[in-house]
Amino acid sequence: MRPSEVLTRATAYLERHGVESARESAEALMMTVLSTDRAGLYARSEGLSMGEARTFGRALCQRCAGTPLQHLTGEQAFRRISVTVRPGVFIPRPETEVLVEVALECLGRREEPVVVDVGTGTGAVALAIADERPGSRVFATDLSPEAVELSTENAARLGLSVTVLQGDLLDPLPPTLRGAVDLVVSNPPYVTDAEYDDLPAEVRADPRLALVGGTRLHERLAAGAIRWLRRGGALAVEIGASQGPEVAKVLERSYEDVGIVPDLARRDRIVVGRRP
Repeated sequence: MRPSEVLTRATAYLERHGVESARESAEALMMTVLSTDRAGLYARSEGLSMGEARTFGRALCQRCAGTPLQHLTGEQAFRRISVTVRPGVFIPRPETEVLVEVALECLGRREEPVVVDVGTGTGAVALAIADERPGSRVFATDLSPEAVELSTENAARLGLSVTVLQGDLLDPLPPTLRGAVDLVVSNPPYVTDAEYDDLPAEVRADPRLALVGGTRLHERLAAGAIRWLRRGGALAVEIGASQGPEVAKVLERSYEDVGIVPDLARRDRIVVGRRP
């Protein structure tokens, strides 16, 4: 059976189990199993071997059971790069690409800016900034040893210069950066305890530590970042869709030019402010 025929059956199977974007998921899983790209997938005339068919079937079952697609393919595209992902580290979401866009706007034309990505996870935000803003000095922090290890691996694989440090928020930064940082950027855990139980199984496959926090970390980050930012430096944080006004008020205590930026779905997604 040609791969295209297998894909048609696999798509129907995923759809029956309520998997979103079933065709795209089936293609991604088969490309992973066959170690090929989409063009190679549809150009292939020979059928799957017995081993490939078994591996593909297991992957389909795992996807139907709620295993994130990225955990099965081992990667996630993010802006111009692709990062390795694995269980135990938060998977970057497409909406977070807006955070990078805001970060780049905040940096403007400043030469060799110093950027800190707090709670870096896979390193996606820090690495995207390093990729799109050559010459930046980019630091990334995370409390999770697994995240620090993975983001360091991603930086090495992509050939991008990001210094990854383990610790809480901004605590791991070298003291020489105090008052010299141009931008602090973060996608902190902002799901509330009440919201967590209603999340889809594949979202709850991410570490709870990387998901649940409400606006507590936004407050801590706003209070801490002001001591590291230079005058005119910016803080940009991702938020839940209903948290814009609350987080904006938090920033307005110490920052100026505070604004809320929507994502492509027109939901509040980023709050940004500058140190006076």
